Amino acid sequence: MDLAALGRLSLLLALALTCYGVGGSGFAVWMRDDRLARSARGALVGAGLSTTLAMAILAAGFITSDFSISTVAENSALGMPPGLTFAAIWGGQAGSLLLWAWLTSLHAGIAVPLIWRRRPAFGPYVALVVGAVLLFFLAVLAFESSPFERLVPAPADGRGLNPLLWDLAMQIHPPLLTAGYVSFVTPFAIAIAALATGQVGSAWLALNRPWMLLAWSLQAAGLILGAWWAYRVLGWGGFWGWDPVENVALIPWLLATAYLHSAMVQERRGMLKTWNIALCLLCYVLAIFGTFIVRSGVLTSVHSFAQSLIGPYFFVWFGILLTVAVLLILYRAPLLASSRRFESVGSRESGFLLNNLLLASLAATTFWGTIFPLISELLTGRQVAVGAPYYGQVNAPLLVGLLALAGVGPLLAWRRTTGRAFIRRLAPALLAGALVSAAFLLAGVSQALLLVAVGACAFTAAAVAVEFSGPLRRGPKAAWRRFAADRRRWGGYVVHLGVVLVAVGAVGASGFGSERAVTLGLNESASVGDYRITYRGVDSFVRSGVTYVDARFDVSVADQVDELVAGRRVHRGWESQPVSDVGIRTSFPQLSDIYVVLSGWGDGFEQVSLRVLVNPAIGWMWVGGLIFFLGVLIVFWPGAVPRLTAADRGSVGKTLAWQAWHGA
Repeated sequence: MDLAALGRLSLLLALALTCYGVGGSGFAVWMRDDRLARSARGALVGAGLSTTLAMAILAAGFITSDFSISTVAENSALGMPPGLTFAAIWGGQAGSLLLWAWLTSLHAGIAVPLIWRRRPAFGPYVALVVGAVLLFFLAVLAFESSPFERLVPAPADGRGLNPLLWDLAMQIHPPLLTAGYVSFVTPFAIAIAALATGQVGSAWLALNRPWMLLAWSLQAAGLILGAWWAYRVLGWGGFWGWDPVENVALIPWLLATAYLHSAMVQERRGMLKTWNIALCLLCYVLAIFGTFIVRSGVLTSVHSFAQSLIGPYFFVWFGILLTVAVLLILYRAPLLASSRRFESVGSRESGFLLNNLLLASLAATTFWGTIFPLISELLTGRQVAVGAPYYGQVNAPLLVGLLALAGVGPLLAWRRTTGRAFIRRLAPALLAGALVSAAFLLAGVSQALLLVAVGACAFTAAAVAVEFSGPLRRGPKAAWRRFAADRRRWGGYVVHLGVVLVAVGAVGASGFGSERAVTLGLNESASVGDYRITYRGVDSFVRSGVTYVDARFDVSVADQVDELVAGRRVHRGWESQPVSDVGIRTSFPQLSDIYVVLSGWGDGFEQVSLRVLVNPAIGWMWVGGLIFFLGVLIVFWPGAVPRLTAADRGSVGKTLAWQAWHGA
């Protein structure tokens, strides 16, 4: 039996097991039959194993260059570097859909049993929901978009991977972002279980927190890596273009960020129950909507797949999930009501509420800008695109407000903040923000939003420093004990610091950058900002079916001269899509970039045309991303596990993973 047949068989087996798992879970809920519920759970684990086998078979097809499999022929070629093999697996529509299904099956096989053990009442419902989601993806794979379609006769060579994906970031970014999208399924299932059982107090929040953190962290990693890839590969000099596919990945993350903050209000005060469960449900519902945008081709994007037949299936699935979520919330509305009210505007819960309003507004304006072309097409017959100016005018003030609030929020107390203590802690941060804004004003910056933005960066960074200074003044050992005792709080502050540095990079590049188009002859020079660039010649060659044109330059700044290479490459089979190899040189310690794009050249390469950008401080964005994930790691780091007795050791394998995981 060939690989294509084995792959199809493994998918059909996974589909059959999932059907049993979903049906069994549904009947177990209806009949309260524990034995049937356990059997259904086992079927979902089996479906996960079968889906893993299908993924392994597709990988084997790429490794062995089996071009009789359509997905391999469309996304691989004989001359392709071996390191791109796995990127090619998810480089096409069907392969990336199988990645979705496989990651969902991991949640069915791992998350469902863990949650079942922790909270048995939720187990069958979580299995039913995750199983239903897996069933949808497997059905689409089996009947509409199979990665194992056979080509007869098999071609001698494949088309190769899209040249834009020949990059290290694209070997990591798509699976990370997909894992983020997929991982929202477990919080969604837990929220459905809470509504179905009527257990909508604070207990489900503790069960849900590590899974929401996982999804939120993976989505953030995918977004940061995507920005890094766009900056380094696409050649337009930016990192975020408010593209529809970028937007639909950002929206669930914004709502998850809101949830992680507002959940603390429900834990401490028993408030915002309806809001929290709605946010949790919307994260996955909008992840499915985003998948519809990516896979339907209804909106033009450099990141989306070509128009396909599977888009309508995802739109219908989105509608089903949204309807179920709304109906369950309405059904449990009496249980979700809270009698408690906010006692003071100057309280931490009020700060979290404002944080949520800003995040929700940001998500709503981004969603509106994304779907507006579809609405305009529906009303007028043509799509009217919404560009970066709209997002700059509407979202930039919201982002600056969120940045400032990240500094104020931790200084507020629950219920009511006393004036003197608050002012004493706030004063250093306010002073830092005011001084930085004043310095930029004196330097000639007159745009109000830019001045507020740089001040907000300084303010929030200083506020985080003030929070850390208290424990550190008591000595390293005392500080370490304080940090270890409340990793959730201090890890959150590190995350806030990472966000500040990301903002510094974004504000620096967007607000203070410069750009110039230049044409240089051999050994001619031009100045852009503080940099001087000199053209030294071109190297042109062909390797593994790819034609490279690499222009060499000397870049000098502050009496230091470095070599920089900017080029273009054309891949065999993709002649209509040349790719820029951007030349980037980073200055230290400012972490500013000179960014050079080769636009064209004359006969004999005697002359080249360039786009040269100077992006001040943009490197701080990538440093901020690393610090952000350091904070996430601190939050996730497991706490101390109690010493086990002899009687406990027999069950350690079942409990240790949950104890460590639940520490988040």
